[in-house]
Amino acid sequence: MTTIRLTAAQAMMRWLSVQLTPEGDRFIEGVWAIFGHGNVAGIGEALEGMGDALPTWRGQNEQTMAHAAIAYAKAKQRRRAMAVTSSIGPGATNMVTAAALAHVNRLPVLLIPGDVFANRGPDPVLQQIEDFDDGTISANDCFRPVSRYFDRISRPEHLLTALPRAMRVMTDPANCGPVVLAFCQDVQAEGFDWPEEFFAPTVWHIRRPEPDARELGEVVAALKAAKAPVIVAGGGVLYSGAEAALAAFAAKHGIPVVETQAGKGAVDWEDPLNFGSPGVCGSDCANRICAEADLVLGIGTRFQDFTTGSRTLFANPARRLISVNLAGYDAAKHGAMPLVCDAKVALERIGEGLGAHRFEGPDLGLREAWFAATGKVMAAPEAGNALPSDAQVIGAVQRHAGPQTLVMCAAGTMPGALQVLWRSSPGGYHMEYGFSCMGYEVAGALGIAMAEPEREVICFVGDGSYMMANSELATAAMMGIRFTVVLTDNRGYGCINRLQQGTGGVQFNNLYAQSRIVNPPALDFVAHAGSMGAFAVKAADIAALEAELAAAQERSGPSVIVIDTEAETGAGIGGGWWDVAVPEVGRTEKLAQARKDYEVNVGRQQVGG
Repeated sequence: MTTIRLTAAQAMMRWLSVQLTPEGDRFIEGVWAIFGHGNVAGIGEALEGMGDALPTWRGQNEQTMAHAAIAYAKAKQRRRAMAVTSSIGPGATNMVTAAALAHVNRLPVLLIPGDVFANRGPDPVLQQIEDFDDGTISANDCFRPVSRYFDRISRPEHLLTALPRAMRVMTDPANCGPVVLAFCQDVQAEGFDWPEEFFAPTVWHIRRPEPDARELGEVVAALKAAKAPVIVAGGGVLYSGAEAALAAFAAKHGIPVVETQAGKGAVDWEDPLNFGSPGVCGSDCANRICAEADLVLGIGTRFQDFTTGSRTLFANPARRLISVNLAGYDAAKHGAMPLVCDAKVALERIGEGLGAHRFEGPDLGLREAWFAATGKVMAAPEAGNALPSDAQVIGAVQRHAGPQTLVMCAAGTMPGALQVLWRSSPGGYHMEYGFSCMGYEVAGALGIAMAEPEREVICFVGDGSYMMANSELATAAMMGIRFTVVLTDNRGYGCINRLQQGTGGVQFNNLYAQSRIVNPPALDFVAHAGSMGAFAVKAADIAALEAELAAAQERSGPSVIVIDTEAETGAGIGGGWWDVAVPEVGRTEKLAQARKDYEVNVGRQQVGG
């Protein structure tokens, strides 16, 4: 057997560089890195030696580097991914939030935190967590509950099995998620004689599992017996590449489609069978169709509480639920009739079973009325001194948007408002709402722009999320990566302020005006963004915002457009109930009434399953 002597870190990076997609691209496009003790001497040296064969990018924060990597994988529909490496200690634990985000959203990312010495010679090393009762614990054990696969590399030869296992998870359509390879820092630097064949290029194919014949037969029979079915399209439609198959299936059989946050953009908004989104941030027409449906066909959705209106939406007593999903865990949720298989394959096989069977179809007038209503709330405000609403800001971006525009967001007011209002072209919507992680936005826009440089990427972010994590704006400026940030400033956490009041509370500790402060903040977001290298400007009104959006397209780097908004109204249209527990005991009549309303809605929930 021919061998080659490399350090463990050199071997890892060489191996990653030759793991390929069927199209011949690297599956791991490159590595985000912030070096410190625990990864600079071993992994750092190895990455420097790789050059363009496995590019390294320098970020500003371990969490946001990982967010950029996750957004890249989502934009690539899980067909490619990135790696992120950190030092031990806080550098590693900074990535735990990102691992949870990837886990919830079923997205591939390879996290490589440095770890303590396997030989324990210098224990306790700087930043080492010491468990008084367990000598094997390190800070990286925090990753265990938020990883799909976790391994600690405490000998060089561990990589011979750990790396293929990591790739298996990241390319597994059902078990896809974050992989953590905690890499002991002394082991990174150890030499080992590696078999040359270990570094042979390998192509990884993502499987398309076929359905079980019995499950398929039950699903086709249930559909044929239905009178008013509806399709709930989730992110699995996009990851399967089943967009065209879904549109053709719906058209052939006359079934309306509603899209979750993760599934939005699977069907063109102009398709007459696209009725918007269901649930808490749903359109009126989608929620009505879902409430009246006698069969709900979920395709690639987790049926999360926002989709189901906290299990109150699908209220028809005759309703049956079918869940098509690659993960048996998801397919069996809420007592659904499961069909465990790939989304595109499922549509083909169900279509074959249905043949020419066609349903009466929905009332298209509901859809037309809905778009007329949304047009009104998104219209530009009349001239005056009133601050614009978030819906009016969305309207400005909507009027500007073209076929290549992609809008993205993650937390606060905008995700709900965008889901209910935005009219998405195919593939033009990217929302991280599984974890709804404040601080994902700017870093996520960077990752998307790296994945889809031909797109016009527009990042919606509130002042609260921007304050949490904005530093990758500097990275985008340094790398010359173009995207536009629309920063809506409502002077605090406006979304949660409304939720606080809507659940019987009083305004408290969300907007700056109701917080315990001495000096009211006067934050200059334009100056801040400009100091990091972005082009930054303040739009005085909606007309100015539209003009700045057009101008941003001509720039080569990131642009930030700041606009003041009012914090009170939210989307101003659509929506449904969300289960947020209201205190049973309190001081105000408003709270007592909110509790009564809460108990009524809890009584509507369909529990179990």
